[in-house]
Amino acid sequence: MTPIRIASVEAFAYRVPIAVPIKVAFGTFRDRPSVLVRVVDSDGVEGWGECWCNWPSVGAEHRARLVADFADRLVGQTLASPGDAFQMLTEQLEVLVLQTGEVGPIAQAIAGIDIAVWDLAARQAGMPLYRFLGAGHVDSVPVYATGINPDHPEQYALARHAEGHRAFKLKIGFGMDLDLRNLRALREALGPSAVLMTDANQALTLDAALAIGLAAAPLDLRWLEEPMRVDVPDAQWRALAEACPIPLAGGENLRGGELDAAVSGTVLRVLQPDMTKWGGVTANIAVARAAVARGKSFCPHVFGGGVALLASLHLLAAAGGDGLLEFDCHPNAGRELVVGGMLTVREGSVPVPQGAGLGAIPDMAGLDRYRTWPIS
Repeated sequence: MTPIRIASVEAFAYRVPIAVPIKVAFGTFRDRPSVLVRVVDSDGVEGWGECWCNWPSVGAEHRARLVADFADRLVGQTLASPGDAFQMLTEQLEVLVLQTGEVGPIAQAIAGIDIAVWDLAARQAGMPLYRFLGAGHVDSVPVYATGINPDHPEQYALARHAEGHRAFKLKIGFGMDLDLRNLRALREALGPSAVLMTDANQALTLDAALAIGLAAAPLDLRWLEEPMRVDVPDAQWRALAEACPIPLAGGENLRGGELDAAVSGTVLRVLQPDMTKWGGVTANIAVARAAVARGKSFCPHVFGGGVALLASLHLLAAAGGDGLLEFDCHPNAGRELVVGGMLTVREGSVPVPQGAGLGAIPDMAGLDRYRTWPIS
């Protein structure tokens, strides 16, 4: 593997206006933020990453500044392998995490840097990232339409079906009556062949989660995602897993040893880590392969910009198994200025880019109108 000599690390924060707010159980998206990371080596080869930054409202600019601050620790360093940046920054920033209590933002900044370094290394090698990670050729991966709001979701889902989608995930946590009404409306509108799943974003109690699981079981859902808070006692999670007829899914709000425990345990049958929240490529490829080896579905969580989407796609392609890629269908001009028309959905799948690295480079000139940091 060619050593990586880091010449520069930059971060850029963007906010894209949206016409229709996106509702989840814990809040509402009123714009689409993103933080892109660019790492350049001494030969001028660049790699791109993305940090999770959806919340709070100032999250994007804060994380971009963190990346810029951490850059001083990398510039001038020579990495023997792409994973060295993640390991080095994680160790060096342990005390800062304790000092600030900002375990999430710091982990997200490191994750964005890690993704960029892996993209750079794969570009150096002239290989698509998933192949650089050791996988054989993959033509396409299955996807599911995500972020379906509780307001007449069947209309939105039917429009996505016409675009080629065959799997759909509904947001719940808005009251039992409305949640069930929406799930039944989706099944009736989309028919028995559609793959349906649902996400409560940690909004339910044990009793409420079990109630919706039992009531929705006849609708043949593939999974019930994050029905309860991730920090409720393990005994409650085990009780729900044993009694709920719908497989439980989660992982986007777990890190490190928590994900290892979820992989080895029996509660979650679908693993959904978010590589832009924690771990980047370095940590999540190990989680993904361990989950698949244990017969679980690996379905990476992603709800961000185009770099996050491409990186998650390559991670899924490298992991194998029967997982699906989360695919945000809401308008997002910032995402499209990265992926363009690369990921056209056909019969529930999208093509895997075969170019070097992630297979795309952000349109920086087009994105500039949405940039909020650094200010030019």
